[in-house]
Amino acid sequence: MTSFYDTLETRAPADREAALLAALPAQVAHARNAAPAFAALLADIDPASVTSREALARLPVTRKYELLERQQAQRADNVFGGFSAIDFGAAMPRVFCSPGPIYEPEGKRADYWRMARALHAAGFRAGELAHNSFSYHFVPAGSMMESGAHALGCTVFPGGTGQTEQQVQAMAELRPAGYIGTPSFLKLILEKSVELQQPILSMNKALLSGEAFPPSLRDWLAERGVQGYQCYATADLGLIAYETAAREGLVLDEGVIVEIVRPGTGDPVPEGEVGELVVTTLNPDYPLIRFGTGDLSAILPGQCPTGRTNTRIKGWMGRADQTTKVRGMFVHPGQVAAIAARFPQVLRARLVVTGEMANDQMVLRAETAEFAGGLAERLQDTIREITKLRGEVELVAPGSLPNDGKVIEDARSYR
Repeated sequence: MTSFYDTLETRAPADREAALLAALPAQVAHARNAAPAFAALLADIDPASVTSREALARLPVTRKYELLERQQAQRADNVFGGFSAIDFGAAMPRVFCSPGPIYEPEGKRADYWRMARALHAAGFRAGELAHNSFSYHFVPAGSMMESGAHALGCTVFPGGTGQTEQQVQAMAELRPAGYIGTPSFLKLILEKSVELQQPILSMNKALLSGEAFPPSLRDWLAERGVQGYQCYATADLGLIAYETAAREGLVLDEGVIVEIVRPGTGDPVPEGEVGELVVTTLNPDYPLIRFGTGDLSAILPGQCPTGRTNTRIKGWMGRADQTTKVRGMFVHPGQVAAIAARFPQVLRARLVVTGEMANDQMVLRAETAEFAGGLAERLQDTIREITKLRGEVELVAPGSLPNDGKVIEDARSYR
């Protein structure tokens, strides 16, 4: 557990940053040239100028719902909405479908989704059998994990989902070294093995994803001899970050550039502040530039105690899309950001919606050091101009708002 997958994990942070930024202009140019959607989105961008994080932050964010909208609008002509740089045939062995439906291509490179790194950090090694209980049906999760395990030299049992008794029987007889899947299903399997009196003694590790993995369940598994580690990945991007033996946040993968931005905007937040994960992938087949995951997280200070030098994030902290309906009208995080952007003296803002249904009240809580000069009144006017709704304003001292990534807090009673 103390060894590394490759030397990329321990390189100097400055060297990593230089390598990522050196690859960025070519990836932006490739996205423009090979993916029609980015030809339109980045039409006014000179790829050669995108050589820093500041330059990257000036590019538009493409969020998942926008990708879905483009796919739906172009179903007859381009099922991927113009985001894929490859098409059906030898270059695309598989295509998957996630809820939406959103279609995702899989290229032919070994370990296409880059999952081997996370599996290695979880303790999987060549010559072992891995029991993969992620779905092989429609969604890419099963293939993502299997291709990573193969890259490590593991044999994979494609258990898939459901059929708990059969899963227990296969584990008891095949004796896998580790499990791959959701944490809740692993718990069900271990409980069923006790019920069936078929102990699974060979399994001592697990790579878990797809849902929350609380410390209580981590400890429950450890009491039964299984060390569980989590990773964060998406069907669009592959691996984004993974847990190590230190269990102090998730270390970023080496093949992505990650930003944390204020929800509803593309503006990076200060280190440590919770915001939306925006990812630029260096995958040439599906070259997503500034892809908004819709998930909240934050950068952790310092480096991983295991010796891995890449940036760490706290993990999944909720959803960034906090759109809500107030008095029959939708209010979006981007509108709250637009209100605050008009006033440089407002450091952060949070719209709190209270009351009962049909009697909604909005209060914009704004962090500022300026409490005079009619700021509250001007903010009220701007709220009405942008949202078409009336709202109150509460000015608060800097640092008063919770660091939880919420731009809109729905505190209404639904009883």
